[in-house]
Amino acid sequence: MKKAFGPLAALVGVMFVAAPFVVANAPYESTMGLVQKIFYFHVPSWFAMFTAIGICGVASLYHLFKNSPKADRLAEAAGELAVLFGLMGLVTGPLWGRKSWGVWWQWDAKLTIALLLEMTFISGILVRKYGGPGSDKLAAAVGIFGLAVTPFVYEAVNIWRTIHPLTSVVPTLSAAMAGPFWFCVSAFMLLLVVLLTLRVNLGARQAALDELYLAQED
Repeated sequence: MKKAFGPLAALVGVMFVAAPFVVANAPYESTMGLVQKIFYFHVPSWFAMFTAIGICGVASLYHLFKNSPKADRLAEAAGELAVLFGLMGLVTGPLWGRKSWGVWWQWDAKLTIALLLEMTFISGILVRKYGGPGSDKLAAAVGIFGLAVTPFVYEAVNIWRTIHPLTSVVPTLSAAMAGPFWFCVSAFMLLLVVLLTLRVNLGARQAALDELYLAQED
């Protein structure tokens, strides 16, 4: 992974530089026009968030039962990135909604659960920082809870009446829209891999430094 990291990071940089041009060349949606192009960044950010939550939840579950420091570092890194990509989604969503719905925010089921999910993973970060001894186990429980809540965010538009578009929109995209969309999804997913690798390595270095401090004190 060390040899591949440099080229991968460079590829991600190139893809994000190219993304605005790719999106600009995508056709306009018939009813929303130009504002619909936020879709190409809004939805991929949620793809990355859901993936980060999945990684965090699985790693948290493993750490909770196996007491694995490596799994804990992976869960911590993925949880922080879930917050980052979730924030992207919560910012781009109202920008889109203001032009499409006429309001910045609606307290409907999907939006409200998405906000609560973001707050859940923020609470996981706070638990790690201020929870004291055993906070890693508490944070793992928070990560598992977040993973359990995630399907409700995705299925909310199918369970309750909301103003948010249905999840069936993506499979119905025309070829001219699907190409740019999946290009952006790929860019966000590769960005997740790059940031996750960096954060896990940072966590490993911090753990090694803590061990040196403890050894010096002994």
